[in-house]
Amino acid sequence: MIAVSTMRWALLVALVAIVVIAGVIATRAISPTRVSSADIDLDFTALQRERAESFRRRVRRAGLVSTALAVLVPVVLVCSGVVRRFVEVLHVPWWVQVAAVCTLLAAVGLVITLPSALVIRRACLQTGLATGPWSRWWRDLFLGSAIGWLITTGAMLGWIAVARWSPDYWWLIVAPAFAAAVVLASFVLPVVIEPLFSRFTSLAHGPLRSDLLALADRDRVPVRDVLVADASRRTSALNAYVSGLGPTRRIVVHDTLLDRDRPAEVRAVVAHELGHVVAHDVGLGTILAALSSAAGVVAAAVLLSWPWLLGLGQVSGADDPAVAGLILALGGVAGVLGAPVQSAASRRIERRADEHALELTADPATIAQMHRSLALTNLSALQPPVLLQWWFGTHPTSPERISRARAWAVERGLPAPPALASAD
Repeated sequence: MIAVSTMRWALLVALVAIVVIAGVIATRAISPTRVSSADIDLDFTALQRERAESFRRRVRRAGLVSTALAVLVPVVLVCSGVVRRFVEVLHVPWWVQVAAVCTLLAAVGLVITLPSALVIRRACLQTGLATGPWSRWWRDLFLGSAIGWLITTGAMLGWIAVARWSPDYWWLIVAPAFAAAVVLASFVLPVVIEPLFSRFTSLAHGPLRSDLLALADRDRVPVRDVLVADASRRTSALNAYVSGLGPTRRIVVHDTLLDRDRPAEVRAVVAHELGHVVAHDVGLGTILAALSSAAGVVAAAVLLSWPWLLGLGQVSGADDPAVAGLILALGGVAGVLGAPVQSAASRRIERRADEHALELTADPATIAQMHRSLALTNLSALQPPVLLQWWFGTHPTSPERISRARAWAVERGLPAPPALASAD
């Protein structure tokens, strides 16, 4: 047993070291641009700032409550023995017990976070950020929950099945299997899951389509197609992205962005998204996610070797059907604790893509206007609380990105984008 324990620790340390080193290499540091309230006043009126902040205060509270409950309730259900007793009263095969535990936690999670989701939905409707009927919203909510349940249940069934077959070395099988599943999902999900929530049509032939394909060609990024997503059925938010890997890669533009009839801003958004492709952010992100999932499995193996934790979770070991609840609870806690690291890496990646968009278009004025348009339409937080931005902020703020566009222009002897507060 000492040798097995040593192997777990050695593999865990190696995986974590690889993830950290690869993450540092993959997210080349670009210093954040500091902005003050006076800087924000250059581009946003007092009314625009108050409208965005009022909305964000409302949804921020709901979001934080939802996050806290989503983490704490599974921990309470496991540690209080509810999951243990739930399994014991089910006189069914072990795999049904595992599925039942996953169903219990999914159902409870949906119920406890529903009030917050309703608050956010109502706030979005009142500000015009959300569109479409409630029936579509409920359909998306339950469909998303069902997909999450299927993935979680399948993962737990496979995990515990291997643990029952090989009680000592299950983690050597499950870790690479989970890593492989993450890689496979990166190819499959864009073409299987995305169409369940949006309809996609090819962008009509014309100047904009040609310009977007020319941008991709200039970046030497093979693109299968340029698609339009019918986002307006659900939201007024503006967005575009590059989806898929290899043969599934396509540029996707929300119809809400096209409806504004500002092709230069569409090109600016797509230039940013192409920056992710050029830097191999999707591929590297997939590899890092795969390695992280493997590290998570090995970390679980280490934790499940501690008797006090097994006692706390009231499970006998990795082959106990009730361990599914403990694993999911630990995963939720790890996700929140690890959020600052993930958010910091994400912000660095986004800054790099911003830099790429500036280099590719050489049009800082349009880049600045694009970030302002996104902020106003999406009601983005212009000056979020420092702690929350550090913990959960996956993107630099829009004022930061606009200030960077100005600094980029000055560095290259170009005219700095003018103040935009009076642009409307």
